[in-house]
Amino acid sequence: MSDALQKAEAAVSEAQTNTAAVQLALAAVELAKAAQAQQQPAPACQHQHKPGRSAGEWLGIGCAVCVGGIGLALGFIAVAIAACCATGCFVILRHIVRDMQKGR
Repeated sequence: MSDALQKAEAAVSEAQTNTAAVQLALAAVELAKAAQAQQQPAPACQHQHKPGRSAGEWLGIGCAVCVGGIGLALGFIAVAIAACCATGCFVILRHIVRDMQKGR
C-alpha cells in the first residue's frame, strides 16, 4: 500500500506542478493578448485630409460676405435710383413734347 501511496503522492505533486504551469501559460497568453490589443492602432484611412479652417479664416470669410452683401445692396439701390430718374426724365420730356405739339 505504501507503493500506491507514493504513486498517489507523485501524481498529486505532478498535478500541482502541471496546474501551476498551466496557470502560468494562461497568464502569459492573456498578457500577450492584452499587449497585442494595445499595440494595434485603429485602422486609419489612406487618403489625405485637408486641415480645417481656423477661427480667423471663418471670421475673414464672414466679413467678406458682409461687405459683399452691403455692396450688392448699394448697387441695387443705385439701379433703382437711376430707374426713377430715367422715368422722371421721360415723363418731363413727354410733357414738353406735348406742349410743343399743342402750340403749333
